[in-house]
Amino acid sequence: MEQPLLPTEVILMHPQQSLGKVQLDWVPQPGAYLELEGKTYAVLERRHRYHFKAGRYRLNNVALYVQKSQPPSEKSWLDGRWVLGDATCSLNAHSELIRCAVNPEGPCKGCRYYERTPALGE
Repeated sequence: MEQPLLPTEVILMHPQQSLGKVQLDWVPQPGAYLELEGKTYAVLERRHRYHFKAGRYRLNNVALYVQKSQPPSEKSWLDGRWVLGDATCSLNAHSELIRCAVNPEGPCKGCRYYERTPALGE
């Protein structure tokens, strides 16, 4: 069964302005990247908007709050999700939105602050 298209408004966070309305066939989570009119945006927040009809609330549309971004050049698979940077570093934030505090722009490769996280049981 095909997933229905979800009416979605894309809103730029700073300066706050609507980038338009689109129909998406997937549900973007915060940390995901969205391409719109040839530009890449990082999804920061997702808000559901409901409509009350016939005694029930129904999902009417979704608002995505985004910021302009470059697609990540480094990412790691950690606990079933993608995180920015090298997740083996003890300073990595294990986040989809920020790499780490000391080197948030990256890259991780060759970073002078890199500290390998000891494996469990060592």
